Amino acid sequence: MTAGRALELLRRPNRPRRATYVELFFDVVFVFAVTRLSNFLFADLTWAGLWRVMLLLAAFWWIWVLTTWMSGRLDPDRPSVQTLIVTVMLASLLMSVAVPTAFGDQALLFAGLYVVSQVGRTVFVVRALRRGGVTAAGGRKVAWWILSAGLWVAGGVVDDARLLLWTVALVIDYSSAELRLPEYDLRGHGLTSSADHLAERFQQFTIIALGDKIIAPALKLAQYHYEIERILALVVSFWTTVLLWRIYFYRAGVLLPAGIVASRDPARYSRSLSHLHLILIAGLVISAASEDVIVSHPVGHNNIVWVAAIAGGPAVFLVGRMLLDKLTFSRVARSRVVGLLLLAVVVPTTVAIPPMLVTTTVNVVLTLVVISDTISWRRHPKEPAPAR
Repeated sequence: MTAGRALELLRRPNRPRRATYVELFFDVVFVFAVTRLSNFLFADLTWAGLWRVMLLLAAFWWIWVLTTWMSGRLDPDRPSVQTLIVTVMLASLLMSVAVPTAFGDQALLFAGLYVVSQVGRTVFVVRALRRGGVTAAGGRKVAWWILSAGLWVAGGVVDDARLLLWTVALVIDYSSAELRLPEYDLRGHGLTSSADHLAERFQQFTIIALGDKIIAPALKLAQYHYEIERILALVVSFWTTVLLWRIYFYRAGVLLPAGIVASRDPARYSRSLSHLHLILIAGLVISAASEDVIVSHPVGHNNIVWVAAIAGGPAVFLVGRMLLDKLTFSRVARSRVVGLLLLAVVVPTTVAIPPMLVTTTVNVVLTLVVISDTISWRRHPKEPAPAR
């Protein structure tokens, strides 16, 4: 491959940096993955179950993030790039199928597919660009993937230490990016995605997770007769989703491109966005897992685990939203803090009431956050001001 052909793989600077059809096609698999994770969590609403699901979510998220970064730097219309994206898509689909037994019989399959996806994509980019002499130090990135790959494969074989080995492997995967140990370089300047492209892709995945929160209670309702209390439970669950959507997109979620541009170090800002969006998505997955409880037992007896799931998802989401505020505006809106405090004070007293009423209580708190946000923004509109 000549330098000219290698450079042809890069996105042209004058091309609109919007998500392409192959990228949106790639996202379809992750709709299924998020649904499988929320169902898996509902089947095991324990601290250990939460740890397992969050670990799997972090693995899926990192595949999606790094593939998104790659497709923002390379031209997704190139057949070779499209082939790579579709291959990673297939691996992610098989990983999604394996989710319920990822810590059992299919552990090695899940770990192997994760390793193949991450290492294969990196090798492709390094080889494609290095042959044209336009990349530097790419081999170091492959070396770090190989280091974590050993832990992933070992975890796939060793039952007792699987959770620990995979946790350490993910820490290495995330840390290698945060420490900027190896990065693809274009003659020393870096292959960077545009602000519009990255922001749009994060927003699209958030919509995927919000969509799961709509699908989960609807599918559960379809398993029952349409009793009035279950229909009301679906309405209450939908209300939660609308509120979380509003909290995300008003206004920091909409201002992500401007925040990236305004930051002194767009690459670091983008990495921070990827980490805090994982927290937001985790909150939505936890909340989606609680939807089964709300529709299955809308007016039945409650327990502390169900209450923790119903309130815990929105609480984690609010934490992620606070971090997004801090990153974008260098401050945290008081409404987020007050909302979290209200949840911490009010929700523990709701164990004695039915799950649907617990959700309604959480929704009242979230509604207050939304109203406060709207009033504050209209009185004091803000421009992105990332910490410098």
